[in-house]
This record gives sequence, C-alpha cells and structure tokens, in this order.
Amino acid sequence: MSRLGHVREEAEVRGLSLPPNWNDRVSPSRQSDGRRFSGKMLWFNDAKDSGLIATTTGERLYVAGTSFRDERPQGRCAGVPVSFYVTDRDETRNAEDVVFVNEAAPRRARRRSGYR
Repeated sequence: MSRLGHVREEAEVRGLSLPPNWNDRVSPSRQSDGRRFSGKMLWFNDAKDSGLIATTTGERLYVAGTSFRDERPQGRCAGVPVSFYVTDRDETRNAEDVVFVNEAAPRRARRRSGYR
C-alpha cells in the first residue's frame, strides 16, 4: 500500500476526516515520506543511463538518468555524495530528484599563542 493509502487508513481508524484536497498536497514524486536522504554514488553507466546509489543505512537504490535535478554524472562518480528522495515504483525503491552535495572541508583547529 502506498503512503497515501496509509494516511487514508490511519485517518479512518482514528475517526478523522481529511480535507477534500488533502491528496493535492503530496507530490507524486515524494510518496515515501517527504524527506531527503543522503548517500553516495556507487556507479553510473552513460550508455544505459542508469546507476546505483548507496544510502547511509547501506541500502542500494536504482537511479535513472532522468532522476538527476541538474546534470548527470560524467566520468567516474563512485563515492560522490548525493541528496535525494526515495520513491516506491514498480515494487522497487528508486532515488528521485538527485542532487550532488558539495562537502565542505573540515575546519582545522587553530593554534592559540601562549599555549604550548
């Protein structure tokens, strides 16, 4: 059952009524739970226009070339950090609205004068 079905079922169990346009508030591409996940690219094949993303929890998600927001990966992309939504389509979990994340370099501790 989709996320929308669970919302409807939960409302019926609790005896709540949903507004007539409640379904319009949920984007079809964000049906899982509406929050962004992070992970790293495992690989992307230009010829097949598809690849895999590893989430921080270790799950592997399929990603199509059309799922990238700005640009598709070029060349080697293994280990590149990404942010995405997870959708359930055709009984598989897919990554949608994928964007590359620029990780800032960690700050180095400053040395204070007078302390040795």
